[in-house]
Amino acid sequence: MESMTGQLLVATPTLKDPNFDRTVVLLVAHETGGALGVVLNRATEVPVADVLGNWGELAGDPAVLFEGGPVQPESAICLARTRPQVKKRVSGFHQVSGALGTVDLSADPDRLRDSVAGIRVFAGYSGWSPGQLEEEIAAGSWFVFDALPGDPFVSRPDDLWAMVLRRQGDILAAVAHFPPDVSLN
Repeated sequence: MESMTGQLLVATPTLKDPNFDRTVVLLVAHETGGALGVVLNRATEVPVADVLGNWGELAGDPAVLFEGGPVQPESAICLARTRPQVKKRVSGFHQVSGALGTVDLSADPDRLRDSVAGIRVFAGYSGWSPGQLEEEIAAGSWFVFDALPGDPFVSRPDDLWAMVLRRQGDILAAVAHFPPDVSLN
């Protein structure tokens, strides 16, 4: 099995699970024991600062919590992108792909201020048992694409699903215009 860590799962229009309808999920782990990701395009209205204090100062626009998925919504996963000039290992940062990684929220945010270009905090996560994600992909529930470094930090997360599909070109770009409810077409 080849790891898909760092890749995007983009829900196909046929995926009707309300937890994942038109979502873009970044896989932060994909191993033989299963997969874990966060939904990138479901912002809440809760400011990060209201829940995590000084971490809110590092949060990108919009500086709100995101719904990372239906599993353990009371837990938090923090994604961060290191600054280009940072070459040394950053304490509390676990690399996912390139400059993108997770951050330990029990750390002091001031210690990371000079090392990260921004964070995004997710309440809950999306999880798959061994083989489950691969079965869902084979069944046509997900497209799998390479992530761009800015995908987790877009300022208009509601547009991410269509944006990722459009940049694929050809027929996949047309899927971005697929109506949410075909029966109303």
